[in-house]
Amino acid sequence: MNLTESERKKGVYAASAGNHAQALCMHGKQLGIPVTVVMPRHAPIKKIAHRKKLGGNVIVQGKNLSESRLIALGKSLDEGGKYINGYDHKDVIAGAGTVGLEIIEQFPDVDAVVLPAGGGGLVAGVATAIKGLRSDVKIISVEADRCPSFKNALQVGHPIETSVLPTLADGLAVSVIGVNAFATAKDKVDDAIVVDEKAIGLAILRLVELEKIVIEGAGACGVGALLLGKLNQFKGKKVVTVLSGGNSDTIGTRMAWDNRLVHFKVNVSDRPGGISELTNIIAENGASIKDIFLERSWTRSDVFTVRVKIVAETRN
Repeated sequence: MNLTESERKKGVYAASAGNHAQALCMHGKQLGIPVTVVMPRHAPIKKIAHRKKLGGNVIVQGKNLSESRLIALGKSLDEGGKYINGYDHKDVIAGAGTVGLEIIEQFPDVDAVVLPAGGGGLVAGVATAIKGLRSDVKIISVEADRCPSFKNALQVGHPIETSVLPTLADGLAVSVIGVNAFATAKDKVDDAIVVDEKAIGLAILRLVELEKIVIEGAGACGVGALLLGKLNQFKGKKVVTVLSGGNSDTIGTRMAWDNRLVHFKVNVSDRPGGISELTNIIAENGASIKDIFLERSWTRSDVFTVRVKIVAETRN
């Protein structure tokens, strides 16, 4: 809405692992503004397809979000378009601040707010809004331990390059926190914590099972912190954790981490009733077969048996 007529014609450019791209593509289509989004190679296929469906020109380049950002910036300079940083542009930070206003409106007596930190825009905007209304509310940032760029920046006092490892919280995998975001948030965040991959995965699973909502890894980090006991100081108090995205893939791996998916191989009789007997035993023990594979070619010790590979879901 703040673009000049010339900027609208030339279009906008951005780098995003998901949410920022979705917003730009959606509103660009509504306003008739060309949108080019560079997404990192690790972005889930369904994210890429959805952004294309919204009308965006999606380019998949870069091994992480930082590389994609440089590519998008370069293309905007080459084409004369407007580059919009998804987490460090002042208007984006201000927009994130409206989340803080809604939190105070809905929960005026909130004690703490937990926010996922990637590029820092959400933390900066929400922290500014909430601290401006209630300076006593604790602001907690949370990020994946595989890319703790915000926590590292707080420790040294300025944005610093952080290595990026593959993580379920791909939306937070930013190697350097935004300069504007950090300057805005650094004095407003009361604590910065990190969570591991298992906690993130289990948080996704718990939210699906208990709350019936699908949340991606980046958005589930706050719940992951709760599961790890890293927010126990707020026990008995009102805590809000922002669930900032729903771009999640399957939950199968998360179930395995929760010891609810098991896999095993067993040799059974290759005569009528052999496999039936095996499946009956599994059913009697309360498990549900998810996948079954027969490996006749690899059974050499006994021509009258067949090796069966089972993936089963257990009740407890």
